[in-house]
Amino acid sequence: VQLQASGGGLVQAGGSLRLSCAASGETNALGWYRQPPKKQRELVAAITSTGFTNYADSVKGRFTISRDNAKNTVYLQMNNLTPEDTAVYYCNARGSLYGDYDSNTGTRYDYWGQGTQVTVSS
Repeated sequence: VQLQASGGGLVQAGGSLRLSCAASGETNALGWYRQPPKKQRELVAAITSTGFTNYADSVKGRFTISRDNAKNTVYLQMNNLTPEDTAVYYCNARGSLYGDYDSNTGTRYDYWGQGTQVTVSS
C-alpha cells in the first residue's frame, strides 16, 4: 500500500489546515502522526474503517479525523492551530488503531507515507 499525503503549509496561529492522505489499497486503520523539531514521532489521530477513532489529548476538540472508505482516503481537519502544532505530519496505515494486526483479514501491516510540513507562526 502506498500513501500519498497533501495539504501541509504555513498558517498563522488560530488558523486552520486540512490534510489529506490517499491510500492505494484498502486498509483498516488510517491515521496521522507528527514529529516536531527535535522530538519523537507521536500519534495525532487515527480512525478505523468502521469509524472508531483515537486522538492525542493535545488535539482533542481542535482536530477532527475522518475518512472516505470508497476513496481509501483519510482527512485531518486542524482548527485553532498553535505554534506547538508545528511538525512534519505523516500518514499511516496499519492493521488496527493500536497495532499492525488486522483481525478482518488476518494480516499484519504498517505503512507510512511521506511527511508533509505544517508550520504555525505566532
